[in-house]
Amino acid sequence: MSPSQEAGGNQTSVTEFLLLGFPLRRRTQLLLFGLFSLFYAVTLLGNGVILGLISLDSRLHTPMYFFLAHLAIVDITYACTTVPQMLVNLLSPAKPISFAGCMTQTFLFLSLAHTECLLLVVMSYDRYVAICHPLRYSVIMSWRVCITLVVTSWACGSLLALVHLALLLPLPFCGPQKINHFFCEIIAVLKLACANTHVNEMMVLAGAVSVLVGPLSSIVISYIHILRAILKMQSGEGLQKAFSTCSSHLCVVGLFYSTAIIIYVGPQYGGPKEQKKYLLLFHSLCNPVLNPLIYSLRSKEVKAAVKRMLKKQRTS
Repeated sequence: MSPSQEAGGNQTSVTEFLLLGFPLRRRTQLLLFGLFSLFYAVTLLGNGVILGLISLDSRLHTPMYFFLAHLAIVDITYACTTVPQMLVNLLSPAKPISFAGCMTQTFLFLSLAHTECLLLVVMSYDRYVAICHPLRYSVIMSWRVCITLVVTSWACGSLLALVHLALLLPLPFCGPQKINHFFCEIIAVLKLACANTHVNEMMVLAGAVSVLVGPLSSIVISYIHILRAILKMQSGEGLQKAFSTCSSHLCVVGLFYSTAIIIYVGPQYGGPKEQKKYLLLFHSLCNPVLNPLIYSLRSKEVKAAVKRMLKKQRTS
C-alpha cells in the first residue's frame, strides 16, 4: 500500500510529487545553485558560530543568549528542511519527492515557523523585563522560567503543525502531481487535492493569525513599554546598551513577521503567486543568513566573545 493510501484510506494514486521550483534557463539555474549554496553554507556557518560562542563563552550564559541559541537551532533546521531539495532540483532535472517525504517537509516547515514566532515573542518579553524591571530580572527570568518558555515554544509549534498535518493527510491526491513551489509548502500542496480544502485553508489562515498577528501584537506592546522606559533613562551608557540589544531583536522581528504576514495572512487567491513564492524563498533562505549577522553586528557581547575566542586561539 502506498503512503498516500495509508494516510487517508481514500482511492488515491499519487505516491510522489514533483517540485517545479523555478522554471528558468539552465544557465540561470546553475547561477542560482551557486548563490543558494553560498547562502546555505553561510547559514550553517553563521548560526553554528553563534551556537559555539554561546556554549563556550560563560559570559553569554544568560537568558537572552539562551533564547538566541534556540533561534539559531531553528534557523539551521529551517535551511536543512527546504534548501537541499531545492539545490538538487536546480542542479539536475527535477526529481520527485515521495508522499511521506513531502508530508514530513510540510510538517517540519510549519513546526519551525510556529516555533520561531513564539521564540521571538519570548525574546521580546525577556528584553521587556531586562529594561523595564532590571532589579527583578534575575528573579523573573530564572533558568526554570527560561527553560519552560523554550519548551513551551517548541511544543506549541509542533502541536500546531500536527493539527495541519492531521487535516492534510486524509485528503485524496489523484493528480496532477506537480507542486508549483520549491518545497512542499502547505498552500501549494492543498491545490493538488481532489477534494474540498476549505476547512484546511481556513485552518491555515486561523493558524497564521494566531501565531503571527497575535504574537506580533504582544511584541509591539512590549516595545511600547520598552520605549517608554528607554526615554526615561538618565545614563547615556544604559540608553546605548538598551538600544543596541533591542534594535537587533527588532530587525529580526521585522524581517520575519513582515514576509510571513504577507505570505499567509494576505489574500491567497488572485494575488501575485509567483511573487509570494520568491518572498517565501527570501523568508526561508535569507532570514536564517541575516539573523546571526544582525546579532553579531549589533551586539557588543557577541563581538567581545568573538575577540576573546580569537585571542584564545592565538595564545594556545
